[in-house]
Amino acid sequence: MMLCQVLLAAAVCTKAGKAIVSRQFVEMTRTRIEGLLAAFPKLMNTGKQHTFVETESVRYVYQPMEKLYMVLITTKNSNILEDLETLRLFSRVIPEYCRALEENEISEHCFDLIFAFDEIVALGYRENVNLAQIRTFTEMDSHEEKVFRAVRETQEREAKAEMRRKAKELQQARRDAERQGKKAPGFGGFGSSAVQYSESVSKL
Repeated sequence: MMLCQVLLAAAVCTKAGKAIVSRQFVEMTRTRIEGLLAAFPKLMNTGKQHTFVETESVRYVYQPMEKLYMVLITTKNSNILEDLETLRLFSRVIPEYCRALEENEISEHCFDLIFAFDEIVALGYRENVNLAQIRTFTEMDSHEEKVFRAVRETQEREAKAEMRRKAKELQQARRDAERQGKKAPGFGGFGSSAVQYSESVSKL
């Protein structure tokens, strides 16, 4: 890994430069990244196939994907060969999580893509991972999340069941108290069986 490579952000955007999913790897404001992506289509020469374009401050390394672009924004002193290799890996990640290279599909799986992007780059530097490892790591994270969610749902169900049980107990106690108050005021503390006993005794 070349230490000069600093990857600022990775994004899937429309041909007009609208971000569908974007991940910043260094401290950047949302306004800044949106401005950079909005400027990106205007920098490309129509009709020519390039893999990167530069401004005074950043380099865009990109790959067309049907109606979309996979775009990496790097510093100008980053290694272009490594940038292109990183771009290829990002581009291969998209079909792993999305059945179609369309805006709706990308939006629907944006969190999966962000988790995968985080496996490729950390703090602006490329991690030494391949596609299979990325898939494994994100599936492990997904499994842990599913386990956590299942435990939480079980706890919520148990809490609701306990609340229902207590509500029934209170309702029953209130009914018992009302019954005792009307029929047998003297047996207030002994429950419904004491009421039935007192009624049977009075008939003797």
